[in-house]
Amino acid sequence: MGAPVNSAVHPAAAAQQRARWLKAILPWHWISSALTLAGLLAFAVTGITLNHAGAIESRAVVRSCTAQLTPEQQALLRRLAPPGDAARAPLPEALRAALRGQGVVEGPASALAEWSADEVYLPLPRPGGDAWLRIDRATGELEWEDADRGVVAWLNDLHKARHTGVAWAWFIDLFAAACVMASVTGLLLLALHARRRPSTWPLVAAGLALPAALALLAVH
Repeated sequence: MGAPVNSAVHPAAAAQQRARWLKAILPWHWISSALTLAGLLAFAVTGITLNHAGAIESRAVVRSCTAQLTPEQQALLRRLAPPGDAARAPLPEALRAALRGQGVVEGPASALAEWSADEVYLPLPRPGGDAWLRIDRATGELEWEDADRGVVAWLNDLHKARHTGVAWAWFIDLFAAACVMASVTGLLLLALHARRRPSTWPLVAAGLALPAALALLAVH
């Protein structure tokens, strides 16, 4: 007849294993949660503002001006035009410097202008606003307009990564990865505590079932 099995060993081993899991998971969870806290709040708020964009739409503040390039600037434009009148090329830096001296905002140096035989058109979209610059190549007439739609539109465009550039796109990807980490580690922590909290899995199931039901039944 074999020796009796000490049943007290098994709960103790299970408790030790649970403690090891908690010790391994908690740092990942609180660090990823801390890193994503501000971003999650911002994305949640802008999700509401985007969902009710028609009710909180702001009026754009528009600034515009017209000017005439000097003969020297017109000569500079002709001399520094891209070879073969390329369809898209940056505005020459020397001309940009001359325009800055006239108070014309012409955007980042990497912005591509659209060159044609008649004009140079430089679109300057940005989060929360838009601007453009047009130069008549024959007469040297310059037109510039800038529209600023306000802080809410700026935040909404950040939410959508609209005209935000490469750095913000990378941030969005890293932020999403951190959110996935916080969610997965949070789910593992729920699993570790579920035995002492009977409502854990019904609440998790409800959080999954409600959006799924709405997507299937109420979204057309």
